[in-house]
Amino acid sequence: MHAVVLPPGPALFDLVRQALLYDGPAVLPLAPDLPAPALEATMEAMRPTHVVTAGGVERRPDGVPAAGDTAVIIATSGSTGVPKGVELGAAALTASASSSLERLGARRGERWLCCLPVSHVSGLQVLVRSLLGGAEPLIHERFSPGAVARSGADHVSLVPTQLRRMLDLGADLSLFRTILLGGAAAPPGLLEEARGAGARVVTTYGMSETCGGCVYDGVPLGGVRLAVRDDQRVRLAGPVLFSGYRLRPDLTEAAMDEGWYLTSDLGALEEGRLRVLGRADDVINTGGRKVVAGTVAAILSGHPGVREAVVVGRPHPEWGEEVVAVVVAADPAAPPALGELRALVKSRLPAYAAPRALALLDRLPLLPNGKHDLVAIRRDISGFVGARDVY
Repeated sequence: MHAVVLPPGPALFDLVRQALLYDGPAVLPLAPDLPAPALEATMEAMRPTHVVTAGGVERRPDGVPAAGDTAVIIATSGSTGVPKGVELGAAALTASASSSLERLGARRGERWLCCLPVSHVSGLQVLVRSLLGGAEPLIHERFSPGAVARSGADHVSLVPTQLRRMLDLGADLSLFRTILLGGAAAPPGLLEEARGAGARVVTTYGMSETCGGCVYDGVPLGGVRLAVRDDQRVRLAGPVLFSGYRLRPDLTEAAMDEGWYLTSDLGALEEGRLRVLGRADDVINTGGRKVVAGTVAAILSGHPGVREAVVVGRPHPEWGEEVVAVVVAADPAAPPALGELRALVKSRLPAYAAPRALALLDRLPLLPNGKHDLVAIRRDISGFVGARDVY
């Protein structure tokens, strides 16, 4: 198994091609700008047999070959920050990409733009779709709204923050046959604004363990099975599932529920479509009552004075935890007040779900895959350090 520490580009694409189509060594794509301590921690956890850099290929004496038909391993960190290796077989990756192309009606020879990190499954799948679609991908080393607008690509995968920046630029989004939008929930109003600007946006839901997005606009791709348990946990099954966590059979067993992958997400099925409510580990227990942070954040994002919002729990001596709204104002000179946001939430949810504190930030830090960096956000508002105002 080769850990590949290269920037996005033809060399990395060729290694993925070899692994997927020609029985080449499994690849573990890693970002070349990964801090040295994080890179070494990943190497120790993943134990690659070789490391590929711009300087060549180095063999590691403690390496362990990849198992079975593993083509790609995606390193992902859990809540503890300890890297896990998600093993993806060639058959699973191919099944995912084929179903995606079929659902989108993508034609052979159409070009995909990759402007997401290939070390994350969303960027990787752009390369796999390109391989199956018979066209070389357009690869940008980093995201630039102007460069994306000028790319000439037929299809592109974006996260909501990137789509927001494309809209702010005034880019002609109708130039793309498809904009796959995933990685995080789209704030209310974003989809309507983008589609009003001529964009064909398809929302995706999935994770590394399902080869990326496997539910499009709330409906599973071909062959994918979707169910919601009585406790609202979302389960997924089908040919797109991962093979296991590298060198961690204990984690693999814990993740499976009678052949289904048990996600960390809470959801509901509404007229056959999945609506994701939030993460099970983002449930805030305040006064013995449970609040789904994602549900509250979605309501707050609908306030005209809110550009972005997340909701987190903060220790409280009486309630155990209190609900904190962390907001980027649409107009920094006229931010929303806590009372307005509480009233909005209470109009939709029980009063205990309404935030008891408000932190206003200039921006919400993001992870490389476009999701909100909740660890950094909690650090920023610890004692409300980094917040411009607190109510």
